[in-house]
Amino acid sequence: MTAFSETKKCLLCTKPLRGRADKKFCDDACRNSHNNQQKAKSNYSNYVRNINNTLFKNRRILEQILPANEEIIRASQEKLVQKGYVFKYHTHTYTNQKGNIYYYCFDYGYLPLQNNRYLIVRRKER
Repeated sequence: MTAFSETKKCLLCTKPLRGRADKKFCDDACRNSHNNQQKAKSNYSNYVRNINNTLFKNRRILEQILPANEEIIRASQEKLVQKGYVFKYHTHTYTNQKGNIYYYCFDYGYLPLQNNRYLIVRRKER
């Protein structure tokens, strides 16, 4: 009677595996490639990735408009839109004691003012 042992193979490149019994990939490159392929198949992950990219772009725009040495600055809606700002997306809101609602993209935010103007702010460190 002969013992039959099946050699496990890498899920991506099918090379024989050595090492742990529960090993699935021959190296980190194959593991990363496999996981990236799985994520790319999901429409949901593309949706989330696009929103995250937009949020980071919005933050960069606000950071560019607000000089490092300034606390607040006013900007027109036209200026924000020209730079590609998408008002639909923000990470959170803050309502102050007066009831004004600030819309934030991470640590930069804006307060809508009259006449399509915005007050651009940076969240203070705590």
